Amino acid sequence: MGAWDLLMAGLVLLLGLCGVLLPGVPGSWLVWAAVLWWALKDPQPVAWWVCVGATVVLFLAQVVRWSLPPRRLRAGGADARMLAYAGCGSFLGFVLLPVLGALPGFVGGMYLHARLRLGRRGEAAAATRTAMRSGGWSLLAELFACQLIAAAWLGAVFWG
Repeated sequence: MGAWDLLMAGLVLLLGLCGVLLPGVPGSWLVWAAVLWWALKDPQPVAWWVCVGATVVLFLAQVVRWSLPPRRLRAGGADARMLAYAGCGSFLGFVLLPVLGALPGFVGGMYLHARLRLGRRGEAAAATRTAMRSGGWSLLAELFACQLIAAAWLGAVFWG
């Protein structure tokens, strides 16, 4: 597989990761499509194992999302800037404390935005709890699954 194909697959994967945070964009489908396209263009066993693993992880993430209450982030006070903070926090947490850091990073990003917006610790904590109850857990499950897939893809590209 050429460098341009890898770059395009990586860009679609990155677009999918960002798309998870944007309403109306099928982020997890874009992540899965990027991995599938990579596996079709580079038919090696590791590519197919990553594709199968991505399918299983996304299926499990969908099961978790279906078991949680539906997303109503706007009703819970979440806006696009809060989702951007949560996404950046999740990414930083995923990189700084591999894999498990995404969970506290997501919540920490939401809290940081609420703290900057509201100013007081108690109000920021209450706003974060409300946002997480109104769909934050569902969003976190989907984002975390996509981050796991992106990490597996990067590992397979560089070391596979």
